[in-house]
Amino acid sequence: MASPALADDLALALRLADAADAQTLPRFDAADLEVSLKADRTHVTEADLAAERAIRELIAAERPGDGVFGEEFGASAPTSRRWIIDPIDGTANYLRGVPAWGTMIALEIDGAVSVGVVSMPALGRRWWAATGLGAWTDGDRRVSVSDVASLDEASLSFQSIDQWRRAGHLDELLALQERVWRDRAYGDIWSYMLLAEGRVDIVGEFDVKEYDIAAAVAIVREAGGRFTSFEGADRIDTLSALASNGLVHDAALAVLHGASA
Repeated sequence: MASPALADDLALALRLADAADAQTLPRFDAADLEVSLKADRTHVTEADLAAERAIRELIAAERPGDGVFGEEFGASAPTSRRWIIDPIDGTANYLRGVPAWGTMIALEIDGAVSVGVVSMPALGRRWWAATGLGAWTDGDRRVSVSDVASLDEASLSFQSIDQWRRAGHLDELLALQERVWRDRAYGDIWSYMLLAEGRVDIVGEFDVKEYDIAAAVAIVREAGGRFTSFEGADRIDTLSALASNGLVHDAALAVLHGASA
């Protein structure tokens, strides 16, 4: 059972998402949007920076003792409570005017992701969860993963062929693709939310930082799913992710690792 304090943390996380939406949505598809390249050659927009600043300011006011780890401004000193933030997951979509992007906010307590909120305001959608409180979406509708129990009936989503190729696992992706019912590259955070709603059954990607997946971990698990690394570890710091409805997780791992054997 969740504690009242955790419910308060979830309420704050939803307010943090409101603060981020107020920065991101008005600048979405703006002709004069400011875009630059980071050191790793990925894009960052003025909205990424403004959203993370807004989130950090509210955390500092409401939870001054908590740590923060964000994509754009890095990590504060380690604490037992850490907010993990991706101000815009899907920046490439954002700057091209594609509405499949969102803000990801998670709270990690003593190393366990306990709260997650994903807001996709351009689609008019939001999802949230906290340990013991379930996973929910707009209209206070509880969400849950599918009951698909075999790979040949499963729907697979992945980030991109190039991502799996660069990770050295394209053969594994192709092997899994041959076993499932259908495959699509919905990409980024939307894939995990489709999984939580039971519309997709397996999601896998590489080169993911903690802020890319932490909020999704909370939501997928509270929706009844399973979330591990590519190797099957129950961690979010391995730069890989495999999420599923739980029923097909072991079978998917077996195919992936059988292909690389």
